[in-house]
Amino acid sequence: MSTKHTDTVVDLNKPYEENDIQLKGILYFGVGLMLLIVITFALMWAFQRQLEIFAEENAPPANPLALKDKERLPPEPRLQGAPGFGVEGEKGWVNMELGPPQAEWWELKRQWDKLIDEGAKDPKTGAVIAMPMEQAKAAMLQQGVKAKSDDAAQQLLMASQQVITEASAGRVAAHTVR
Repeated sequence: MSTKHTDTVVDLNKPYEENDIQLKGILYFGVGLMLLIVITFALMWAFQRQLEIFAEENAPPANPLALKDKERLPPEPRLQGAPGFGVEGEKGWVNMELGPPQAEWWELKRQWDKLIDEGAKDPKTGAVIAMPMEQAKAAMLQQGVKAKSDDAAQQLLMASQQVITEASAGRVAAHTVR
């Protein structure tokens, strides 16, 4: 054997190196690190709560010129998925942000059908502002409206029956529909 390495801690007669690291030290370090993390978290949470309380107590007064939520919305028409998308109904605003694309049409069609079938009254005075369609037709026929039959009306009738084609670049009527 060589005498060169006699002062080392390593045993050169063994094919492996012995491990002097103790598991107990690693576990103490891990537990201490976890305790430090938990304590730090608790202190930061308490600090955040104190800052929130301080901010609430010292909040500046609300700006009287600040826009309300309704005023911040872009003008109509809006995209269907955008905030504020909907229609104004008889019971107030109908929100359609998360509805299908046809939801606006369905709601408007329902309102129009109700208006055609039942009519509408002014909410303040109670006066009729829109008659049901059948009642309006009957009222129109009772009035006995007379149609114009002078020369200007005849010329307007003839002009409305002429078909203008692309052959004359829209300058001359090609034929008359009768």
